[in-house]
Amino acid sequence: MDTLTLSIILVFCIGYFFIAIENMTKINKAAIALLMMVATWTLLMVNPSIYLPTAEGDQIASSVSEVIEHHLGSTSTTLFFLMGAMTIVELVDQNGGFNFVRHIIQARSKRALLWRIALMTFFLSAILDNLTTSIVMIMILRKLVSDRQDRIIYASLIVIAANSGGAFSPIGDVTTIMLWNKGVITAAGIIAELFLPSIISMVIPAYVLSLSLHGQLPSAVQQPQYVQPNDLTSMQRKTIFFLGVGGLIFVPIFKSLTHLPPFVGILLVLGVLWMVTEVFYAHLKKAEEKGAMQKRVSQILTRIDMSTILFFLGILMAVACLQTIGVLTMLGEGLSKTFDGNYYLITGIIGVLSAIVDNVPRVAGCMGMYPVATTGDMAIDGIFWQLLAYCAGVGGSMLIIGSAAGVVVMGLEKITFGWYMKHVSWVALVGYLAGMLSYWVENKFLF
Repeated sequence: MDTLTLSIILVFCIGYFFIAIENMTKINKAAIALLMMVATWTLLMVNPSIYLPTAEGDQIASSVSEVIEHHLGSTSTTLFFLMGAMTIVELVDQNGGFNFVRHIIQARSKRALLWRIALMTFFLSAILDNLTTSIVMIMILRKLVSDRQDRIIYASLIVIAANSGGAFSPIGDVTTIMLWNKGVITAAGIIAELFLPSIISMVIPAYVLSLSLHGQLPSAVQQPQYVQPNDLTSMQRKTIFFLGVGGLIFVPIFKSLTHLPPFVGILLVLGVLWMVTEVFYAHLKKAEEKGAMQKRVSQILTRIDMSTILFFLGILMAVACLQTIGVLTMLGEGLSKTFDGNYYLITGIIGVLSAIVDNVPRVAGCMGMYPVATTGDMAIDGIFWQLLAYCAGVGGSMLIIGSAAGVVVMGLEKITFGWYMKHVSWVALVGYLAGMLSYWVENKFLF
């Protein structure tokens, strides 16, 4: 391996390290990812003829530009999908679309409430993203449970349920969105084969955690007073909810009908929802005085978390550089040889690593390591790709810092790393392994 290739790998590893310790350095990982992207591609330009041997002279710069534009086009499909989905979810939330969830999950029994929270989080996360679902459920949880010791148990389960729910849906987690956009999994395939492993990975921890809850919730807490927003009618809020959530569910159907990329479907849903909400607010009197302007799409777009979008841009393009220089292919061949093609072991280790470092660059790396085969475990909807979706999503539950959902819940409920590791990590690990076992049984005897 030449010095230039080693330099690119070193830059990537240093950047990856600083992304992993973001909580310690307080430097936003988006900044690191962007610098990493620029540095890797700039180093490649020192001697691009090593990696593009067919290009000569003035053709080299042109060839590198074509390679970058190719990868940027592929990356953009994921970025536009995320931007559209984030806007839709924020729009539904800002207009009171999730208020009904609180009424559905109310229960007097602490254990009954735990199961309702677990199931609602699981299925909501499959439609929304696990980060948004966690925030929504924590806000609801605070209105229902006043005791802090009980609440952190519920909150920990929300992390597990959100990650498990996102793993079996093509739109439930960033990693599944990436794999779906890449075309290595299909919506029907991942739902059919990962639903059972995902729900098992949630049900087992839910049962174990439920054993630590006893008695009933105070009735005063169980029935909190809530004032509905006064700028839209109840019917209008329900319309926004069903258009938004129903639209997200429709995206995989739209893709299967039209064969267009998923981001086209998400932009269709955003356009329809945007038009409907504009009509609703256009008929309000003195809408600006009621704060309605802040709930319109034009304003919500200004509040989208662009740092997250730029992080994905930086990390995916940096990984694309490693793919261009052939490092990922070499690494993939090395792993397959070391573990003798045991994809359960390879993806299982990737899942455990998800609890330590961000799963986005690792999944992106795996997509570059292994080519899609026409048949076998590496084919579309093959064992490797489905296990990768499951392990990368569910594995993040083993540590509180292992997923975006865990980090945000840790901040909102002040759950300590040590408490989670002592009381929850082993439970999440048992659920994770049980889910993998159920997937093996499925593929052995059913699929």
